[in-house]
Amino acid sequence: MLDAALREMIDASLPDLVEMDGSGVVGGRRRLHFSLEPPCQNGLRLAKRSVILMTSLLDLSRLATLAERLVTAAKRAGADAADAVGVRSVSLSVEVREGAVEETERAESDDVGLRVLVGRRQAVVSTSDVSDTGLAVLAERAVAMARAAPDDRFAGLADPDKLTHEFPELDMLDPDLPDVRRLEELARMAENAAFAVKGVTKSGGASASAGIGGMALVTSHGFHGAYLGSRHSIAMTAIAGEGTGMERDYDFSSALHASDLVDAAQIGTSAGERAVKRLHPRKVETRRVPVVYDARVAGSLIGHLASAINGSAIARKTSFLQDKRGERLFRAGIRIVDDPLRRRGLRSRPFDAEGVAGRTLAVIDDGVLTSWFLDSATARELALETTGHAQRGVSSVPSPGSTNLYLQAGEQSPERLIAEIKDGFYVTDLIGMGANVVTGDYSRGAAGLWIENGTLSHPVSEVTIAGHLSEMYRSLEPASDLKFRYGVDSPTVRIEGLTVAGR
Repeated sequence: MLDAALREMIDASLPDLVEMDGSGVVGGRRRLHFSLEPPCQNGLRLAKRSVILMTSLLDLSRLATLAERLVTAAKRAGADAADAVGVRSVSLSVEVREGAVEETERAESDDVGLRVLVGRRQAVVSTSDVSDTGLAVLAERAVAMARAAPDDRFAGLADPDKLTHEFPELDMLDPDLPDVRRLEELARMAENAAFAVKGVTKSGGASASAGIGGMALVTSHGFHGAYLGSRHSIAMTAIAGEGTGMERDYDFSSALHASDLVDAAQIGTSAGERAVKRLHPRKVETRRVPVVYDARVAGSLIGHLASAINGSAIARKTSFLQDKRGERLFRAGIRIVDDPLRRRGLRSRPFDAEGVAGRTLAVIDDGVLTSWFLDSATARELALETTGHAQRGVSSVPSPGSTNLYLQAGEQSPERLIAEIKDGFYVTDLIGMGANVVTGDYSRGAAGLWIENGTLSHPVSEVTIAGHLSEMYRSLEPASDLKFRYGVDSPTVRIEGLTVAGR
């Protein structure tokens, strides 16, 4: 099976996509295990059934109608305002290990949620009962819950003048989904390529998956919108060495369109080579040195920033950056951008969870913190305007969050950043969640390669990197190797004077 950490990285890089069956009836969540053989040998019948299924999947009109019915029912039950969101998802995945198929799984889910407001009191409910009677009962219960809830003077729908009615084409949908055999082929290609790397002795598992889905949002003050997206991924975990000296590493690729995936064999080779490079690690003496973060893990530093400038954290006064808006946090020239409108972006969307238009936002511009991530409620609490970053599930109220967030590339190559270091640490893997955005303290387990006289020398493991995020951001220098592979992206970065704690 694949590592839990790798699963989380893949899931985190993908948008939440969520389906309903051909009848238009929301049926809750289903998990179906499929045989590798087709259900029949009648190719024509299979082809017709496939076209009907795909046509149904791509049609969000029934989901949008359902959301509209919920909003209407809520208004009839006495709500002053309401919004409803429906999310749809279907996915197919294959896992292979040591040449054998471990699991083939298809997962489908349909979910719909209703938020009602009575004055400044609100409640959220979700359901799978979409009959007229069921919707009416749900709406009545939601209104009763809202009337019993405490006042929240910041609660409410987005301001009408913030709503968008123009939806840009973001090329998020790849309707040509692979079948089980193709996914198995991709997983086997990745695993075979990993085994071809000298030193790789075992497989931690290879997987390939694909899915398609979307969401519909309807509000009582005039917003109607829906969008679809697809997702594809390939992943491989390789194990090198023998006995207690074994080491593992991984690689993966995820994209909205299959044509944008990294080649499966390249993923396997990369995972194998990374695992072999970790063999025979040494421990190091505790010291303060420059630390270079590989691009694969450097995005975590930008993720910590995103958490610290989230409007919810600022409103609760639980961020070490709560008084820093308008101040310089990074070197001059540094830009960190959130772009929900990037074509084929992993987290792209034409509007946010409140119907507000997406826009490109440089939260760090020339090293200066310019903005928080805000939805309507946190914006009201902070006496600001929403930035169009509301996110939500079917059973929660909107809250702010980033989309396609990235640190712009610098001018020097990663090799040049390393070449200037006499004694330092190149990080390829991070362990744990040791960043405290309340205080800014940073301490994480790490593994990687030691830098000696400008070159990567030997593997290092079982060390801890410690510092403070404010000081780390001030000295951060990006390399020129930015690639958009995850939901939060960064080039390789160099940070001065971190404590590497070893023996």
